Amino acid sequence: MGRGLLCGIVVAGMMACAGPGMAWAQLPMPGDQATPNPLTDPTAKPGKVLLFDLEARFAKDVLQRGGAGFASWFADDGVALGNGQPPAIGRVAIAKSANWDPKAYQLTWTPTDAQMGPSGDMGYTWGHFEGHSKDAAGNPVTTTGRYLTIWRKQPDGSWKVVLDAGANEPAGAGDCCKLPNS
Repeated sequence: MGRGLLCGIVVAGMMACAGPGMAWAQLPMPGDQATPNPLTDPTAKPGKVLLFDLEARFAKDVLQRGGAGFASWFADDGVALGNGQPPAIGRVAIAKSANWDPKAYQLTWTPTDAQMGPSGDMGYTWGHFEGHSKDAAGNPVTTTGRYLTIWRKQPDGSWKVVLDAGANEPAGAGDCCKLPNS
């Protein structure tokens, strides 16, 4: 599956793993300092809050519309880099590669952090994703990994994805970030 598909899975996963007011991927990892949740941290900069909001809307759209929702968030010149797949360059190519139905494949993700550039017209988010589907025998299949999304403000004031990249990781690698008994 292409990165676009994985990224879409990541967004949907982020939404599924988020509890009220908190995303589980924002919990500190052992030895790391906690990353403030910009949605509940009054000291968070507006750029970070905007990027987390964009990710939440992106994830919700992908959860509802699958690959079509995923592709719709890309700029005309956007690039999707999938794990082990050739790059999908341009929204048309991304739409062709992100052709999954949300009933057959659910992509969820949670941003761990975000950073807005100094000019305020570009920023990035990164975090953990999960893809959920079934194999030919109907058994559940879960794919997990990390992603990076670069956002750019468009001339009309909207924000679009200009680069989305993901890398798979072994199943259970994200367990380091879960609370006991969750």
